[in-house]
Amino acid sequence: MSSATAEARPEHRNLVGAFWRGFRDFRRSRPFWGGLLAMIAGVPILYFPYAHLSLGGVTIAMSTTAGAGSLIIGVLLIILGLTAWFQPAVRIFAGVATTLLTLVSIPVSNLAGFGMALLPGLIGGGLMMAWAKLPEPAVATVAEAAEGTTAESVATEQPSAAPVAEQPVAEQPVAEQPVPEEPAAEVAAEPPAAGGTVPAQQAVEPKEVR
Repeated sequence: MSSATAEARPEHRNLVGAFWRGFRDFRRSRPFWGGLLAMIAGVPILYFPYAHLSLGGVTIAMSTTAGAGSLIIGVLLIILGLTAWFQPAVRIFAGVATTLLTLVSIPVSNLAGFGMALLPGLIGGGLMMAWAKLPEPAVATVAEAAEGTTAESVATEQPSAAPVAEQPVAEQPVAEQPVPEEPAAEVAAEPPAAGGTVPAQQAVEPKEVR
């Protein structure tokens, strides 16, 4: 058997790394921490009404008539946390319901599990309402960026011709045209018409007597 025909060695798969990458993708695609805090808030509300505490050999049973209300509130908080994990579309409803149930548990369920469920419930409800999905990168934007890069490279390889400087057009002097002078008024003596009378001036002038 030669090295060419030998089977390739199978790659060693890192199970821990694959699990962590899958968990990271799961955590980033939903309001993970809000749902987790809602489920944590439901645990003390469920536990204390049905627990038996012993203090100095004395057993204290905390089961009261509020046990049914505590059971309902605790179970609903856990269900709302799971809903925020697996149905992120209803995260607003889950966050509002978690906040209201946490406030209702103060008078109903031993001051919200002796205060242990108050902060996790309020913070978890706020995180579920405030969570928003990350926007996906647009394909058109990537294509436009690639086209812009190609255009810039082509422009760099083929420099554009230098623009021709515009030469100012020389202004031609306009020839001044001589102004025609008006001819002097010439008084022409018109001869008397044939058979006409002597002008009045000649008739009036007296003749000299010698």
